[in-house]
Amino acid sequence: MRFGVLGPTEVRRDSGEIVAVVGPRLRILLGMLVLDAGRVVTTDHLIDGLYGEEPPAGAANALQAQVSRLRQLLDAPVIVRHPAGYQLDVDPESVDARRFERLAAAGRAALATGNTRRAADLLREGLDLWRGPALADLGETLAPSAVRLEELRLNALEDHAEAVLGNEFGGHDLATELGDLVAAHPLRERLRGLFMRALVATGRQAEALATYEDGRRLLAEELGADPSPELAEIHLAILRAEAPPPRKDLPAQLTPLIGRADELAVIGGLLSESRLVTLTGPGGTGKTRLAIEAATQAGRPGIEVCFVELSPLVDGSEVTQAVLAAVGLRETGLLPATTRQGTDPVDRLVTALADRALLVVLDNCEHVVEAAAALAGRLLGACPKLRVLATSREALGITGERLCPVPPLALPPVDATLPEALAYPAIRLFADRASAVRPDFTLTADDLGPVSRICRALDGLPLAIELAAARLRSLTAAEVAARLERTDKFQLLSRGSRVAEPRHRTLRAVIEWSWDLLDEAERTLARRLTVFAGGATLEAAERVSGLPADEVIDLLTGLADKSFVEVAGDRYRMLDTIRAFCAEELAEADEAEALKAAYVGYFLELAETADPLLRTADQLDWLRLLDAEHDNLISALHRADENSAFRMFSALTSYWWLRGLRSESAAIAADLLTKLGPEPPDREEYALCVLTLATGGRHGLDLRPHLERADRIMQSINWLPNQPYVNVLWATVLGPPSKEKSDSLQEQQRHVPMDPWTHALAEFGWGLLALFEGRVEDAERLLRPSFRAFQALGERWGMAMTLIGLSDVAEWRGERARALTFIEQAMELVERLDATVDLAELLCRRAAHRSVVADQWEAARADYERAAELSRRAGAPEMLARAHVGLGELARRQGDLPAARRLCESAVTSSSEWFSADEIRLFAHIALGWISVAEGDADQAENWHRAALVSGFSHRNLLIAARVAEGLAGVEVVRGDQVRAASLLGISTALRSGHDPDDPDRTWVAEQCRTALGSVAFERAYQSGLVSGRQRAVGSWSAASLTLLP
Repeated sequence: MRFGVLGPTEVRRDSGEIVAVVGPRLRILLGMLVLDAGRVVTTDHLIDGLYGEEPPAGAANALQAQVSRLRQLLDAPVIVRHPAGYQLDVDPESVDARRFERLAAAGRAALATGNTRRAADLLREGLDLWRGPALADLGETLAPSAVRLEELRLNALEDHAEAVLGNEFGGHDLATELGDLVAAHPLRERLRGLFMRALVATGRQAEALATYEDGRRLLAEELGADPSPELAEIHLAILRAEAPPPRKDLPAQLTPLIGRADELAVIGGLLSESRLVTLTGPGGTGKTRLAIEAATQAGRPGIEVCFVELSPLVDGSEVTQAVLAAVGLRETGLLPATTRQGTDPVDRLVTALADRALLVVLDNCEHVVEAAAALAGRLLGACPKLRVLATSREALGITGERLCPVPPLALPPVDATLPEALAYPAIRLFADRASAVRPDFTLTADDLGPVSRICRALDGLPLAIELAAARLRSLTAAEVAARLERTDKFQLLSRGSRVAEPRHRTLRAVIEWSWDLLDEAERTLARRLTVFAGGATLEAAERVSGLPADEVIDLLTGLADKSFVEVAGDRYRMLDTIRAFCAEELAEADEAEALKAAYVGYFLELAETADPLLRTADQLDWLRLLDAEHDNLISALHRADENSAFRMFSALTSYWWLRGLRSESAAIAADLLTKLGPEPPDREEYALCVLTLATGGRHGLDLRPHLERADRIMQSINWLPNQPYVNVLWATVLGPPSKEKSDSLQEQQRHVPMDPWTHALAEFGWGLLALFEGRVEDAERLLRPSFRAFQALGERWGMAMTLIGLSDVAEWRGERARALTFIEQAMELVERLDATVDLAELLCRRAAHRSVVADQWEAARADYERAAELSRRAGAPEMLARAHVGLGELARRQGDLPAARRLCESAVTSSSEWFSADEIRLFAHIALGWISVAEGDADQAENWHRAALVSGFSHRNLLIAARVAEGLAGVEVVRGDQVRAASLLGISTALRSGHDPDDPDRTWVAEQCRTALGSVAFERAYQSGLVSGRQRAVGSWSAASLTLLP
């Protein structure tokens, strides 16, 4: 857990989840403990901070209550009680302020020893922890601490500027940042001196002298003082300094550089450490533009900058002459030819540059890379003050070279809001360039979707984005996005700047330039790699490409060196724009069909190998592997013939279920069923598709005939399916079998050999059925060995499911604390699996327990809201509906009945009609019944509860029946029939063999009845219901005959 006070108060769990700390006093308490993390804060000090100099009576108890609330909110044992007060028992490094102070002190120490690079890095790391003014939301209580931290920040900013300015090639232009600080703190002389030095470093001596005069005047007017000796010394040094030499040949830029601050800082750091830095990356990423900006920032008094454009050169023999010309040493022809012949051009360069502090930018080296590398190596070896910044689609490959890959611009998430999206440079670049060609263009929320799609389709490549933005002269953003998605993007982006280099005027030209630099074998592999939708491992490339396996690694290395593929871990990927170009080459080579067969075969084999291993202790490793290959698996499934598609769908079912990918698997199932036509095959995989579709929500198909057919198929399998998860789906969609069918199935099970996982799953299923029927002891007897069996296999999902069952057993018995323990143990397991939907369900379950206690309502709300978000992302409408019901219950308990009704009614209408949603509808009906009770509408409340009762008994769920009985008891309280209400409470107790003493609704009904009837009459009515309920619970499963009303 991490704590932040350098800005608004913030608490983050290790998972990254933010803990909402609501209420000013709670935040002040947290802030006081955080500032002294690891140390005891006295009770008196805390009371003074919370309540001021005149605390109310009972302040100590009030403090204890606040601490209790904070402990529940943090949900971790980090606040420790001591005799003298309280301590936040965490590592001080988990507090941003303490971490900042350590880094600032270390940075200042490094600066004192002259290690400016180390100092700058440490201080920058510390300063980056700040998110705004210190303790920004804690008011005046902690003002002294805020002032101290702000002063430390200013000192660190000054130290950081000192370190950067002392580093010869080390830093970006500080002038803007320091100028803002001087404006805010005009009397800080050290800050003003640093600002003056930064202005001089960027060639702005006149402004530096004016800054000194402004400071001298302010000091005289405000303090009646002269500038300090240190500031006066800086002023004198500026007056004595010679004017810096002009930078040579850096092309002037007509547009601002957008979104490359991080890369510029990295380049500045690399240039301070190494004399050869090469910016690499595919065409169109903006390497040249970035190099020009980095060179602009690196130039300063005493350092020259020289720009050498190599793209016009035909071959490597011209490289030396290009550099000679750039540094002003072009041969003039004034000497006789016989005199010139004895002068080697490289020797001339070495002689001229031997003692010059010069940064040479070698731009576009890739097509003359050997000559550029040879010249750079010779010059760097002979000229100690020379540095080289190169741009190339492949490295120069010489000793001492530091590579700086230039990535595409960052893209926003699909669901980003407009303010969030504008924080991403790809979006800002498009908006800036679009407004240049259409002055009336302003990015709005309506345009954001199409603009994001454009930037994503173009991989965030700056050149491609600029070409697309230029199309807004005649098209809307939506039209550009649509054309990129349905037509040839190379044709659309075929009009660039007339003054650009030919290879940069169109998107196709950019990629063709790189394609022409590949040899034939590299081109063959490049076009064949386009079959992979999600990149490829070395093994996959070897198996699918059809090239000799021992050659593939060298070819991949060559493609990576030439920025045609990216290497990420063990995977090789192509940008989509490069992949689209190579796909055209593949089509021309007529190799697609053979590659498709190899591709589908490889990933079908992978899926079928992984499937059984997902039910073992190795499941996390296999889940990660399938995550990495997700796009390839789905692409292969879509390209497969019917038989292979069915096999792959079956093999991926476990993966989809564990990862909570309900909407994805349902969409694929719908696609497969549509292709089957009116006569689908009677095979398990068909049933699996139908059941998957039913659990994932509606997809435009009438599932009733499909479900009937799937049910017949499932009944013929007799416990031995090829895909064991089909049993999970069958029960989820169609519910528990009838009493007769379940008896028959249990008898069959005794005679059918099953693997350990399937046997454990069967025991789990029978345990749940026993629990539905109110046989709590039988349920626990079945669930515990099921848990042990899954535990022996190391299978976390099965362990989590049985823990959920055991939590239900505890809930039946009214053991809420024990139920919560089981739930949180299950949460740990599903979080490790990243099982999204299962985690959402567990969050709803935990929230339901928390919501019965008023001081845990906010924690419950946070659980429900997180569950809702997970359900939306996973495409699980039933679980989303469950979260909405929970939020509705909270709203009712907090008195917001309109919000409660709206949430619960939306849950009813959004749930599908299959058994997988029945339990959610039941919860919603019961919740709406209690809402109607709170509104005083007894008839409507009874209708809602009876609707729940019918469904509950159609699935033999006695716990639901018990809850309905309690709801109907609330109805009778509204009607004034407390005798019948007390009797219904007795029926509820009988149905669940106990009651939940913490349930606030049941407690309210009981209190109303006791008040109206007196204890004796209440107990008599209650016992009457208890006896009647026991008789009814064992007498019939028919909802019609079991009316629950005395």
